[in-house]
Formats: sequence, C-alpha cells, structure tokens
Amino acid sequence: MVRNTVDSRTRMSEAEAALRSLFLRGLDGDAVAYREFLQKLSAHLRAFLGKRLFGWPDEVEDLVQECLLAMHNQRHTYQSDQPLTAWVHAIARYKMIDLLRAKSAREALHDPLDDDLAVFAESATDASDARRDLGGLLQTLPERQRLPIVHVKLEGLSVAETASLTGMSESAVKVGIHRGLKALAAKMGGKAS
Repeated sequence: MVRNTVDSRTRMSEAEAALRSLFLRGLDGDAVAYREFLQKLSAHLRAFLGKRLFGWPDEVEDLVQECLLAMHNQRHTYQSDQPLTAWVHAIARYKMIDLLRAKSAREALHDPLDDDLAVFAESATDASDARRDLGGLLQTLPERQRLPIVHVKLEGLSVAETASLTGMSESAVKVGIHRGLKALAAKMGGKAS
C-alpha cells in the first residue's frame, strides 16, 4: 500500500511538471505546447472526474469540455508559483458541484422512492457480491491482462496513462484489455466478441 502511495505521488509530480511546463509555454505564445497541454489535461480531467462521477460518462465528457473552456478563459488568473494541478482541480470541483446542484434541483421534482423497499436491500447485496466476484475473476488473469482492465475499465485511466503506469506500450495495454475481457467472458460461460 505504501508503494502504491509513493508511486501515485511520483506520477502526480511528473504529471504536474509536464502539464505546468506545457501550460507556461502556451501562456508565452507556444501554440503547439498549448494544444498538447489541452490534450493531456483532457485525459487528466477525464480520469479525475470519472472517478468522482462513475456511471455518468456523458456528464464527465460535458464537464471536461466546460473545465477546459473555463481554464482557457481564466488562464490569466493562474499564479505560476502555485501548483497547476491544484488550480485545475479547484476549477473542476466547482464545475462538478454546479452539475450536482443542477441534478439535485431536477431530481427534487421527482417523487422519492422508499429506501426501505426490499429491492434496494437486495441490490446493495448484489452489488457487493458482484464486486467480490469480479475481484476473484480478475485475480485469475495474468498481470498483463488484469492491470490494463483494472486501470482503464475500472479506474477510468486512459490507455496512455495506463501504459505509463504499468511500463507497457499503449498497444500492449489495448491487447491486454481485449484478451483479458475475452478470457473473462469465456470463464463466465459467455461468448467473447
């Protein structure tokens, strides 16, 4: 667990340095660096927001676009002596809160369901069982298949981020996901596509 925390911090500091360098070069007029910054930042924001809004992929993509626009419009407010990712995450959190408030207001118009219904109790148990079963199935896969599935499909990282994290090439990550999902489908008795 300690190693994962250290690895995570190292990845964040590397991501911070890369994003910050591209952003500052972009502010100085380097259009190519700014375009690369926006592409890398998009992937970073998808992962950041995807973890927080799991199950709402359309909202995540909309928020990524809103965040990019807000950051572009507010780029003059960035203080270069401060971490860039802190500034980015603050803007993303504000946009996410706005989304959740809007959803909350819309949901208030609907009749609430009784949380004591048996169907909800069963679904909580079913979800727990499904997580346990999925964890067990994933453990049967070789690491070169399991890690890409966990990072890309479950944690929401991009293929590029997963490749960097695991030391695999991007094509190896894609192949690992494909073969791993095919193996999982075969183990569950389904047909793999």
